[in-house]
Formats: sequence, structure tokens, C-alpha cells
Amino acid sequence: MHHRWVCFFLSLLVAWPSVNWAAEPASPGESSWEIESLDPGEFDYDLDKGLVILNDRFRITFEEQGERAYIIADRGRLDQTTGEIFAEGGVMLQNQQRVVTSDRLFYNFQTRAMQTDNFRAGQAPFFVEGTNIKGDATSNRYSADDVWLTTDDRSAPVLRLRTRHLSIVPGKYVEARGATLYAGKVPVFYFPYYRHRLDRPPNQWGLTPGYRSRFGFFFEGSYDWHLSDQLGGEAHLDYRTRRGWAIGLDTRYDLGQAGSGEASVYLLDDRDPAAGAGRLSRSTDFTDRNNRHRLSLYHSVNIRPDFTAKFVLQDQSDAFVNRDFFESQFRRNPQPASHVEIAKHWSNFSVNLLAQPRVDDFYQTVERLPEIRVTGLRQRLGPSPVFYESETSVGHFRFRPAYTDLGLHDYEAFRADTHQQLLLPRTYFGWLNVTPHAGVRLTHYGATAGDDPMLGQAGGMDRSVFNTGVELSFKASSTWANASSRLFDVDGLRHIVQPLANYIYVPEPDKRPWELPQFDRELQTLRLRPIDFPDYNSIDSIDSRNVVRLGIRNRLQTKRNGQVDDLLNWELFTDWRLEANEREERFSDVYSDLELTPRSWLLLGSEVRFDPNDHRLNEANHTVSLLPNDRWSWTLGHRYLRDLSPDELRERYPYDPFFQQQIDADWRWGNDLLFSRVYYRLNEEWGFRMIHQFEASDGTMEEQSYSVYRDFTSVTAGLRFRLRDHRSGKDDFSVSLVFSLKAMPSLGLGEDSNRLETRFFR
Repeated sequence: MHHRWVCFFLSLLVAWPSVNWAAEPASPGESSWEIESLDPGEFDYDLDKGLVILNDRFRITFEEQGERAYIIADRGRLDQTTGEIFAEGGVMLQNQQRVVTSDRLFYNFQTRAMQTDNFRAGQAPFFVEGTNIKGDATSNRYSADDVWLTTDDRSAPVLRLRTRHLSIVPGKYVEARGATLYAGKVPVFYFPYYRHRLDRPPNQWGLTPGYRSRFGFFFEGSYDWHLSDQLGGEAHLDYRTRRGWAIGLDTRYDLGQAGSGEASVYLLDDRDPAAGAGRLSRSTDFTDRNNRHRLSLYHSVNIRPDFTAKFVLQDQSDAFVNRDFFESQFRRNPQPASHVEIAKHWSNFSVNLLAQPRVDDFYQTVERLPEIRVTGLRQRLGPSPVFYESETSVGHFRFRPAYTDLGLHDYEAFRADTHQQLLLPRTYFGWLNVTPHAGVRLTHYGATAGDDPMLGQAGGMDRSVFNTGVELSFKASSTWANASSRLFDVDGLRHIVQPLANYIYVPEPDKRPWELPQFDRELQTLRLRPIDFPDYNSIDSIDSRNVVRLGIRNRLQTKRNGQVDDLLNWELFTDWRLEANEREERFSDVYSDLELTPRSWLLLGSEVRFDPNDHRLNEANHTVSLLPNDRWSWTLGHRYLRDLSPDELRERYPYDPFFQQQIDADWRWGNDLLFSRVYYRLNEEWGFRMIHQFEASDGTMEEQSYSVYRDFTSVTAGLRFRLRDHRSGKDDFSVSLVFSLKAMPSLGLGEDSNRLETRFFR
């Protein structure tokens, strides 16, 4: 902690705009001043020498780096030729951000050089006091003597730093001699000499103690290090009484033309790996490994602006190490994949090479060894009105189920696929956009090898698919310039409406999906899938289709704070299947997405999916967010998803063997979830955050989290609690205490109002 205080305090004077150490010298003609007397009195003006003698308290107004600034003093002398002023007696140098007071001040309006005696200054969160600041803008070097620095915003600070001499080269480094950290009047640490680089973040320690039912008592220690602009990172040393020791290293690097990236490794000697299982949906939802690890590497190279390469490696000892120790990352991506990607772009074409092997055998993977894809962007064919687009891919694919996916078999095949399409976009009547299109897809499969009895050792096969259709849309708008409402913060209204219709026809292909190896197949989703090509990219699941997608977009706009703001944004879509197969209804679900902002601080969101065939609600997501100021915020939401029967699930996703297996394992689909997030800052010292998540279908409070923040004189602290109910076994209870310096707080009052996850649950 002492090291961090010195870093932050000694960096103050360089980052501080009051001294203007980093300012560029101005030309004499660029300086102008406005002088006024604050007490009844007179100015003496020497025409020959250009001197203004100020005998009574005065104020000089001038422009400093684009903003108005002031010098106030009892007496002074201004030389208009050199731009120099000498002021004394209750001197104050002030702009919109900071205030400097001193007994005497020398200041040059043109070079921004200054010298003071017995100064005091403040710009939150830093406050400084000292003597004899001297600066020279020409050599870009400044110094001060007998300096006190603190982050306590009160007259008697608890922690402060004193140094007898400080030298600064703005933006590069500071040198302190005789630096002592004081707690009250007691010196607690001494640096005879200290040099700190300012062109990179400071190295700093971090410690988070706490308790979690799955971990026991834990201490998470970290050291954030920066060797240079090109190399930095964070080291971890963690101990959990129930689970044991763990170490980790995160590295960020920049190799210039060779690329940049991040590497991370985390090693654990886990004493009780089964403790993270929680509610078991399957008996294999835990590991018996004690030596657990997590390794990740990301590297990116821009060979040229249009030629890039990326390498991603993700390796875990087991499928649950991220869930147990890196929960936030697990929620974002429960099954990380490794791949190499090389891409080259031209104005109308792009070539992409993707190699995706399976690194961990507990993850289901479609390996691409490799796949090369050539994309022809939509482009005009010469002077004709016809446009052309295409997508061609060639690769060797291998479906590899996880070793825990009993009953699934691996298979592999070579596949070459191409889709070529012509379009004729036209505008009729000056407002109706019509785009007919027609395309053909040709796919060749090599001999299929593997253990899947449905495919066997099939020889090569070919498939051809024809597609055609037409897309229609138009946009209309109306404006009410005089419409206004103080209640809804409306200053004029503009309504934009855009109806759309997209017809797609695909005759029955010569090879149906169940006759083909499934690599790029339809996966379960709650959103409306694309229906036209090439946006629909489930190549191996293409089947006959005769459908019209109907939709309408509505947007209501107004002016707020001089800018156009969306008051309402509403999209409504559904599919009308002119020919429906045995698994489909004539009309698909109706999807409604609504965003409403009746006030700039009030946000309403709605996502609804309604089944018009059975007249029932399949899905509904609603949120209300109030963000009136930085003092408090509240988000309340409801998520509903109708529970589907196993038969319904099998009918909806017939070509996904992994999903079919989960259905047999009593997969839970629906939910009726209520959630709330509240943040409230009680005053300048206390803040509070509360999160609840309640499953109404079975009356379970799944998660509740509470955070209390305290702003002390020199540090901020956060005490956090979380309780999760897994419906079986013990509840997961956590408590953590985090401290951070006020100079650079990791917990700031107000900034945590909308964060969903806490730091100590990495």
C-alpha cells in the first residue's frame, strides 16, 4: 500500500492542469487579459514601459488552454511586453477545475512558466501544499521543495506524503528525494530516493479476503506490473482453505509488427474439486481432478490493413474449472474454442482461412481442418443493373462429441460448397424498393467416415439447391415540428415507418438433411432465424421452403439536448409459411421488440414471442430502468419462457444430436424469472447495491447479492454478500471485503450502479 501511495501522490503534480507544466508556449500576440479592480482604487499605467501597477485587490481574467482562468491578488505588477505578472498578498490562481493559493506568484501568460512561495492547491481527489515551485517550459522540467500531498479532502488529512524535493519531467518521470509517508503525525515509511515513470500505469498490489461456502475462507492476492509500454500484466497468488493454493499469471504484450496479444495461465491444486458441482443435472457435472488448470492465449497480427491473422488457444483441465473459479467468463462463454484465422480483404472479395481443432475432449466440437471461404460481396456486374454475390467454402470437417456424450458418434467428411446469386434491386414510384433474386447452391461431400451408424461408410454425394424470391420495402415519415411535452421531454416529433416483406422459395433439394452429415446445422435459438441466402448459413440443414417474412419497423424521434433521440423503436415480425412441413405451423411465432424512452432517464424494454396458432405466450422479456442521476438507479425485469415438453423439443430440433440427448436427460427449458438491481448512494460516504433473482415457477430465490460501500478519508472499501440457491445440496454463500486507495479506487460510489457481476467472482 505504501508503494501505491507514493506512485499516486508523486504523479499528482504532472497530471495537474493548474501548473500547466505540459502546456505549449504561446505566441505573444495570442495573450490577452481583462483587468478589473475588486476594491475602490486605481491602476497606474506606464505607457513607455508597458507596465500596469495594481495597488489594490484585483482580478485578471485570461484564457488558459481553451478555458477561462483568473488571477486574484492584493497587489501586482503586469508587464504587457513580456506577458509576466508578479502578484502578492492572498494570491489565487483559479480555473473551472482547480484552485491554487499562495503568498506570492510569478506567472508568464505566454510561456506558462510559474514560480510560487508557500502554495496550497486542490483538484479532487488530490490536494497539495509546498514551497517554491519553479518551472521552465523550454526545458520541460519543473521542481518543488518541501511538498505535502494527500487524497484526504479535509483540513487534517489522515494519510499524506512529504518529500523535501521533487523533480518532474512531464509525461515521463518524477524523482523524489526524502519521501516519507505519514499516518497523522506518525511517519510509517521512508524512501531516500524514488523514481517513478509517468508514461505507463503504476505497479500495484491488491488483496481481497473473504469467505465462500465452496471455497472456505479465501485470500486473493494480485500484483499488477508494467515493465514497459509493450509488456505488462498481473500475477495472482490465491489461497482457499477448502480448495488449497492457486497461482496465475496474466500477460499483455505488444511486439510491434509481429502483433500483440494476451496470455494467461492459472494453476490449482484443488483439494475438493467436487465442491463446485452444486445442483447436478448429470452425475458427471463435476471433476475428480486435483491438478486443475486454465490456459488461454490470444494473438493478433495486422500484416497489412487488409490482411490479418488471429490465433486463439483455450485449454482447461476439465469442463468446470471456469465455472468454479472464473464465473463471469463462464457465463459469457461456457464452451471456449481454439482456432486460427487468416483473412485477406479486397474491395469486392474476401478470403478467410479457419482452422479449428478440438483441444479438450470434454467439449463437443466440429473440427475444421481447415476451411477456406471466399466471399464475393454484393457488387454490380459492369454497367448492367444486375448485382452479384457469392460464397464458396472448401474444407475437411469432423464432428467430435464430448467423451461424456454417450450415444453420440463421431464422423468426418470433405465438403465443398458454393452459392451464387444474382439480384436486381429497383425502385418504383420513387418510394417502393423491390429486389428480386435467384441463386443456386452446389455442395459436394466426400466419402463419410466414422462411427455413426446412420451415415455408415457412405461414399461421396452431391446436392443442388435452387433458391429464389423477392424483397419489398418502403419507408415513410411524418413530422410534427410543434409537438411538445414537458412530461415526456418532447421537442418536436418525427415518425418513421418501414413495412417489409421478404418472399423465399426453395424447392425440395435432391438430398434431404437427414441424408447428409451434419456439420453446419441448425441450433436451438429463441430468435427468428434468417430465411434468405447467404444469411442462412446452416448449410447441411437446408430443406424446402416457401415462406414470406412479414415485418414492420416503427421509430418515433424527438429532440433532446439539441440532438435527435429515439423516443420509440418497435419492430414486429412473423413468417407466413405458404407450405409447412409436418413439424411446422402455417404461421411462426410473432416477434415483437420494443424500446421506449419516455424520458432520458427512463428506459423501457420489451421482447415478446407469441404463438398465433395456439394463442399462447411463448416468451416475454420486460425491463424497466430508472437512471435519474448518479445518486440512485433501479432496474426491474421479468423473463418468461414457456416450458416445452420433450416431444415438442424433439420436433423443433430434429438435426441436433447433442440437444436430443439433453432432452432425454430431463432438460429444463422454461422459466418465470423476476429480477431487480438497485443502487443507492446514501451520502458522500456510503453507498449500497442490491440484486435479487427470483424464479416464480417453483418459488425459489435463486440469487441475492448485497454490496455496501464506504468512502473513508484516504481509502474506499466494499463489503459484498451473495447467496445462491441451487435447489439441491448446500446453498452457495459468499462474502468479500475489498479495499482500494482513494487516489485510484476500484470501488467508486456511483460507478457500480449498473454492473451485474462483482470483482471477487472473477
